[in-house]
Parts: sequence; C-alpha cells; structure tokens
Amino acid sequence: MDFQLFADSASDLPRDYFSEHDIVLLPLRVHIDKEEYEDLVTIESKDVFDAIRNGKQPKTSQASPQQMEEEFIKLADSGRKGLYIAFSSELSGTYQTAVMVRDQLKEEYPSLDLVIIDSKSASLGYGLSVKYAADLMKEGKDRDTVAEEAEFHCQHMEHLFTVEDLDYLAKGGRVTRASAFIGGLLNIKPLLHVEDGKLVPLEKLRGKKKLLKRIIEVMKERGDGLDQQVIGISHGDDEPLAEEIKTMIIDEFGTTEFFTGLIGSAVGAHAGPGTLAIFFLNKLPDSASK
Repeated sequence: MDFQLFADSASDLPRDYFSEHDIVLLPLRVHIDKEEYEDLVTIESKDVFDAIRNGKQPKTSQASPQQMEEEFIKLADSGRKGLYIAFSSELSGTYQTAVMVRDQLKEEYPSLDLVIIDSKSASLGYGLSVKYAADLMKEGKDRDTVAEEAEFHCQHMEHLFTVEDLDYLAKGGRVTRASAFIGGLLNIKPLLHVEDGKLVPLEKLRGKKKLLKRIIEVMKERGDGLDQQVIGISHGDDEPLAEEIKTMIIDEFGTTEFFTGLIGSAVGAHAGPGTLAIFFLNKLPDSASK
C-alpha cells in the first residue's frame, strides 16, 4: 500500500475493521472507578453501558501520547507516508496531542510524513470518513488525494443524536440538572447535532414517535442523495431502536447501504444507554456513484 492510515477508537468502527483494512488503531482510554482501560482493546462499549446502568460514572481520556510516538516512529522507519483522521478537537485533546507528537518527532525523524486531519466528527460520523478513506486507498489513490477527499467527507458529515435519559447529558455538562429533571417528567427527548465539531442541542421534542419523525424531516432538509450514500446508525445498546429508524429511512429515502453498530465508549460514556445517532452527508462528493 502507498501509505499507512491511522484512526482512533472514537470512530466507533469495530476492532476487526481496523485489522482487516490495515488501519492503525489509537485507542482512547476509559476510566471506571480506579481502573483504566483501552477502548476497543481491553473494554467494549457494552461494558461501559452496563457500568452506567449499575450506577458507575465512566470517564474517558485521550489516546496515549506514548503509543502515538511509537506508531509514528514506526511510520518514519518504514519510509511510508501516513494519514491520521482524528476525533473532533472540540470533543477530545487527541488531535492536538497527535499534532504535537508528530511535530516533536520531526526534529529527530525529518523524513516523517504524516498528515493529520481534525475530523470535527464523532462516532460513526467520524467512522464513515475513515471508511471512505480506506475505500479510496484500496482503489489505489495516493495519500494526498485521499486526505483531500476525506477532509471533504468530514466537512459535509451531519450528525443527529438523541439520548434516552437527560441525566447522562447533565452529568456531562450538556444540559442543566434542572432541565434534565423537568425533561424527564415531561418525556422530553433532546435532538442534538454537531456544529464545527461540537455537540450542541438542536430541538426538544415530546415522546419517541415525534422525535423519530423529526429525525427523518431533518434528514430530508439537510441530506444530499440519501439513496446514494452509506448512512451510519449507532446506538447505545438499543438495537430495536436502531432497526426502527433504519426501517423509516429505507421507507422514506430508499437507502440501501448502512453501517450500524454500538456507539463507542468515547461518546457513550457521556451520552449513556439508549443513545441513538444518525450520520449522513449534506453534500455528496463529485466522484460519488453509490
């Protein structure tokens, strides 16, 4: 292969996907009680959701600078170029740390040629851009072309999130505890999206039925060629809910390609069980055929 692709575990791609596509995994870290785990390596997101259900409050931290250094030195020694598509800089320090480590290493390894992209994305919104880059790499496109097209993909990725329990967002500082309490009483469901890499509230709706209907409406308002792209659906250990929205998307847009899975630890630790997230492009790349 012409170059080495890197991604971190906040992309919510399965562990097998990394090995099957020769992508170097940089795991974020999960802290439960006094134990530290490597996301996707020594802990799975279902373990995180189970811990939350048992009253624990998992926390997450950025990928290890030491592991970055080791992997970037391997890249320099190999003589290959590299591309790292990273978790949104607004949600983690992982991107900034990677840039710092790379720049410091270049003093000792001037041949190190690594492009690092701030995806400004999370979960499968980020993961779909990594998948897109891996597909382009398999087609034989060079590193700089893939980096440019992947950046376009990141810039045009829409995220729609909702959570089962506002208390989880309150603990993460996304909503006040008072609004979480009132929202719980009134069966208020928040709809959030991502603006410039930040997870921000979009609307509040009463009841699941109205919420799912509104997700479809927003997709119709923002999406481009929704029958021609891979749509991502990630969930907080609630597969029936994910299947319900998938069926609605198929019925409304005729979409045939989906990437579905558990939402990962990096987002799931703060959003909690029952989270549902939908990812799609608001502009298709010129080269898109399907």
